[in-house]
Amino acid sequence: MKRFLAVERALRTAAPHELLDAIRAVLIEQYGAEDVELFMADYSLTVLQPVSVHNSPAGRAFGSQQPYREEGRNGRTRLHLPVSVRGDRLGVLSLTLSDGDAAHRWESELADIADVLGHEVVVAERDTDVYLQARRKDRLTLAAEMQWQLLPGRACSRPEYDLGAQLEPAYAIFGDNFDWSATADHLMLYVTNGMGEGIEASLLTNLAINALRNARRAGLSIADQAALADQAVYAHYRGHCYLSVLMFDFDLATGRASVVDAGSPQLLRLRGGTVERVAFDAQLPLGMFEETDYMAQDFHVEPGDRLVFVSDGVHAVASPKGEPYGQAALARAIHSTRLLPAAEVPRAILREPTGHRGEALPDDDALIVCLDWRGRPECE
Repeated sequence: MKRFLAVERALRTAAPHELLDAIRAVLIEQYGAEDVELFMADYSLTVLQPVSVHNSPAGRAFGSQQPYREEGRNGRTRLHLPVSVRGDRLGVLSLTLSDGDAAHRWESELADIADVLGHEVVVAERDTDVYLQARRKDRLTLAAEMQWQLLPGRACSRPEYDLGAQLEPAYAIFGDNFDWSATADHLMLYVTNGMGEGIEASLLTNLAINALRNARRAGLSIADQAALADQAVYAHYRGHCYLSVLMFDFDLATGRASVVDAGSPQLLRLRGGTVERVAFDAQLPLGMFEETDYMAQDFHVEPGDRLVFVSDGVHAVASPKGEPYGQAALARAIHSTRLLPAAEVPRAILREPTGHRGEALPDDDALIVCLDWRGRPECE
């Protein structure tokens, strides 16, 4: 416990840009580590800088979200520990210990240290660009920079649910977006299908999402949130630009939800091995006309359900011959990834329409959000 507290103290007192130096020094001092490295997941979730996510021991720890041990020569052990914050996977902390028995004995404690490091990195990102820069294997477009800064994270886990989301092309996204916020009893989730390209698309999405957040934080219902955001977008663009959004307010205790479908994002549900599209009464996109009224619809999710939300950049992507990817192919992709955790599903599904498109450059960004629903035990 003294060792753990020493590490925690070192992290909390370090300057934001010096977390790696601080944890390296204290792990060497307190645990006899021979080397310590921090790998950050890039924006496309395909690379742990500088090693591959898929073909490395660090990648195994990242994918499974469990510590992974490499047994080396002379009793040395290399430990790879996932660095995550409430289900949002940031990277991997890797260190070598000369005593293999100590590595087994301290594994759980060191995994807790990696969790503390993850929280400190998130806080440090308010004051330094070091960790955001480490996530980039390429330069982001300005529109993509704006979109990534708007997102809440790429995954979230609570006893009632797991969430995972991904945007592609990660380094050149335009206007697609997702947002979520949870309280003790509710989860609010927005899935946005942007309009336009580049900076203009990003500006439109930023305006709409911040208007929705403003209304949400004022305690308004999702129907009123949609109405307020609609007014904000229309006031600025006068109907020349508008935004499609699918909005949910889940009751964590019952699984009942209020839904506003204002546009083109789609929902597919995997229940009992069967994938089906869930359709709602379509309403006008935000900002298309002045003072649109929105009505919430009822929806119910059951324990064991997987909900997959997609933008039209997924289901409408065309092959080199002009053939759309389509609902049937999307349903097969959802079924084939049914055993993956929610955080892994979006990236796995997005590989399918990318292959369908071939070598052609994407003409639209693509978004997938996966929600695995467990529900709240009745005894709570």
